[in-house]
Amino acid sequence: MPAVAPEILVWARETAGFTVDEAARRLPIGDARGSTARERLSAMEAGKAEISRAMLVKMATLYHRPLLTFYLAAPPRTGDRGEDFRTLPDRHTDAEPLIDALIRDVRARQSMVRSLLDDEDAQPLPFVGGMSVAAGPDAVVADIQHRIGFDADSFRAEPKVEAAFNALRAKVEAVGVFVLLIGSLGSHHTAIDADAFRGLALADPVAPFIVINDQDAKSAWSFTLLHELAHLWIGAGGVSGPHADGRVEQFCNDVASRFLLPAPDLATVAIDRQMNLADIASRVESFADERRISRSLVIYRLFRDNRLSEADWRALSDRFRAEWRQRRATQRDENRQANGGPNYYTVRQHRIGTALLRLVERTLGEGSLTPTKAGKVLGVKPRNVVPLLRYVATPTTTRSTSSRSSGHF
Repeated sequence: MPAVAPEILVWARETAGFTVDEAARRLPIGDARGSTARERLSAMEAGKAEISRAMLVKMATLYHRPLLTFYLAAPPRTGDRGEDFRTLPDRHTDAEPLIDALIRDVRARQSMVRSLLDDEDAQPLPFVGGMSVAAGPDAVVADIQHRIGFDADSFRAEPKVEAAFNALRAKVEAVGVFVLLIGSLGSHHTAIDADAFRGLALADPVAPFIVINDQDAKSAWSFTLLHELAHLWIGAGGVSGPHADGRVEQFCNDVASRFLLPAPDLATVAIDRQMNLADIASRVESFADERRISRSLVIYRLFRDNRLSEADWRALSDRFRAEWRQRRATQRDENRQANGGPNYYTVRQHRIGTALLRLVERTLGEGSLTPTKAGKVLGVKPRNVVPLLRYVATPTTTRSTSSRSSGHF
């Protein structure tokens, strides 16, 4: 087996956010030959003890690194996140390694997609970086609406917020943007809280990607999609969080909020500064539900329109967030007690999006993409690529009934 540079082991552990004690416990290494697990791992990282391939496989899994990474001669440079638009209070230190791993994965997938599109002589999309903050949020809203053919009445006619998001996502993907739903690295142990990471925009002119954290409330997905789309429009890719303290983040929030709740509609919200918070919350909830948007979006617009004080806005934001977390916890408990769960291929289809699935289906059929690379692009095992594509191509009404049922800004 090729030699492994000790500094690679240290780098992989530290960038994954583990201390020596934590890594030794979770690998697990175990005590042996008079040495503690911590001492054994320290010896490996110092180059004083041999490391087996089986242990490297465990490290690759725990540290979220490809196995081949451990055979590099030296640690690679830190991956490029683009600009990090999150403010310091948003940071969850334990989530940062997971966010880095997620971004590495998405960038690798984007690189392969870009290569496929370059082979097809795909032309740059004119809207990526086509406008600037100086144009103002209303101009960007109007341009996005025009290019994607958005119709507010159709959006609000959808039966639920998730259906409304799906309709909006389809229009965004139709103009050439790949939209993924990713909120973990494949297990609930690696779920990334929306308070640490809300969305990501990779502003490539040929293969622009948007990632939405699906750990967030479904009512927030449409807002996040439009927020990240605004990032693409001004050519400012990067990571976004829940707060908008910076100029660019506030601009993208204004674009998304005005898109979903224009001024004439905002004027119909029947609240004033003299009302108590409970009455405001009740009216906002009814208004938001009717328009398939989040309550947090409504109160943000009211605050920006000077119809809510900053103190009331923050109090309501905390209230809505706490209520959502409670509902989510209750739903998870009910799901654990229920039999079955969502069909694997249904979940994958929803997370991957139609645009990426269609690209893979076409290029796989043409022979320009292998099943192994197709799996990497889609984020699934190679053996699941063809079954997934077949499942997506099968009309919903003819799918086997034996499949398990799917039981703020």
